[in-house]
Amino acid sequence: MRYRCAILDDYHDVATGFADWSAVEDRAALTVFHTGFADEEAVVAALAGFHIVCVMRERTPLPARVLERLPDLRLIVTTGMHNAAIDTEAAGAQGITVCGTEGLAAPTVELTFALILEVMRGAGAESARMKAGQPWQTVMGRGLEGKTLGVLGLGRLGGRVAEVAQAFGMKVVAWSPNLTEARCREVGAALTSKEDLLATADIVTIHLKLGDRSRGLIDAAALGMMKPGAVLINTSRGPIVDEAALIDALSTGRLAGAGLDVYDREPLPADHPFRQLPTVVVSPHLGYVTAENFRIFYRQTAEAVAAWLDGAPVRRIVQGI
Repeated sequence: MRYRCAILDDYHDVATGFADWSAVEDRAALTVFHTGFADEEAVVAALAGFHIVCVMRERTPLPARVLERLPDLRLIVTTGMHNAAIDTEAAGAQGITVCGTEGLAAPTVELTFALILEVMRGAGAESARMKAGQPWQTVMGRGLEGKTLGVLGLGRLGGRVAEVAQAFGMKVVAWSPNLTEARCREVGAALTSKEDLLATADIVTIHLKLGDRSRGLIDAAALGMMKPGAVLINTSRGPIVDEAALIDALSTGRLAGAGLDVYDREPLPADHPFRQLPTVVVSPHLGYVTAENFRIFYRQTAEAVAAWLDGAPVRRIVQGI
């Protein structure tokens, strides 16, 4: 039997160049999709008859209602070891193996500070103004030294963010539901309550996983607790923040700005207020998008497919993760 293998959402056309797929192509026909799908019907139509699907993070969701319409599917490989857009329980019940890859923390940490610096200093905005021939120097920036950074979630990414912030001379406070004093000491942060973090931080940055406890965590009440003139940064997942409440807080000037890489709906609609608000810096979910990371992603994706074809899957994702 010759399998059919789909590589989804290769926006940059690098999947076959960044990895050696020869061990896969000997036994499976590869089809690469370079653009996203309009809706679930388009996903089902495009993937009908495929046995293997390789996904790039959460660009193409695979909920149970999609999986049940793909009876030939036997293997899903996702970049990263966590993907909330795949119903792993439904996949398991359907006999579909789900595997993942490793990835780098640094790209998202770096983008977090790119957003912070752009919101606070506006170098990119000023560059665009200069290139457009507009008047010289209009932005009065705000520095990071001496400011307080509030980190929501002090895991692998949040811990690195805390360490980098201290190099800028910032004070770091942190909170998450199960955060300990010991973990805070490891990265030089001070443990605090969520309420105190929101009330005292000049910049709040989110590094929590999306789940039942974090969905809608930053709602109107939480935004109302934030220090007037504070900044919110989100490179985690869009639904952690109530978008309507954030738009209101920014529109009224209660918050000084936001740097956002993730949204409730992606791609972000062309008419979304975040594209228009002058105090919002937006990026198109670039946190993980670096050549270094993608080389790991695609190399290990090809390895995972080849291992499954050999009957020995690697980096299997347990149902429910």
